[in-house]
Amino acid sequence: MRFLSFDALRTLHLNGVSYIKPERMLAEAETIKAADGVLFPQFWQINPLIYGLKTRIFPSPASYYIGHDKVEMTRCFQLLAPEHVPYTLIEPNTPEAAASVWAKMPLPFVAKIPKSSMGDGVFLIETQKDWQAYLAISPVVYAQEYLPIDRDLRIVWVGDKIVGGYWRMQAEQGFYNNIAKGGSVESGILPPEACALVERLALGLGIDHGGFDIAMIGHYPYVFEFNRIFGNQGLAGKQQAIDDAIMEYLGRIWSDDEPDNPLSPLTPDWPEQPEAI
Repeated sequence: MRFLSFDALRTLHLNGVSYIKPERMLAEAETIKAADGVLFPQFWQINPLIYGLKTRIFPSPASYYIGHDKVEMTRCFQLLAPEHVPYTLIEPNTPEAAASVWAKMPLPFVAKIPKSSMGDGVFLIETQKDWQAYLAISPVVYAQEYLPIDRDLRIVWVGDKIVGGYWRMQAEQGFYNNIAKGGSVESGILPPEACALVERLALGLGIDHGGFDIAMIGHYPYVFEFNRIFGNQGLAGKQQAIDDAIMEYLGRIWSDDEPDNPLSPLTPDWPEQPEAI
């Protein structure tokens, strides 16, 4: 199969994948149309590729559209597995809505900016001063129950299966478990309850590439979010497994139904037909 990539680093070790710079998309339109699919386009390329060139993309459109915004993500989680989503209030950023959320959320609670990653845009709200500082920079109000944890799980989903995961231990300054914020990595057994929740969400939403962040309260999992593009700091020795999972999955779902060289009446090996009666 012929694959094109718009992310050289993510596809560096994938066999049979050619790289095109994202800004060359228009100039390479015919090459793109001739490919069996494209890998890791940038978000701004999604609509032109899907609707303009009718091109298959990986990760899936759902991985992009849902993973692009915490509000969209949380609403999808609330529909599929509401019992596994921390208590969350999402409102327009108006004085009335902000006052209502403040009155309903027990302190401390967590506030998030919808389009952020690596721990940026996530705030622990303990005082009215914290709340007002958050409101001044967020386009919407996103307030979530604070869970008393000192670690969480990053579970990596590729294609239609889990390929690995690890625990993220809290940073020295507290609150943040993100590696980018000083958290540390610890290997260990992935709880089956967490794995079952990731499988339920990923398959239910059509996500085929994501790092899911899961908190465990005892044996009960809660989902925070997933990252369509995830870091590999905690995946030592797993990159080959991820690459293999991508190629196996795409070879299975993007392969044509017909063989490359189907038999025809002119092919010597075409089975002999009985004479008509």
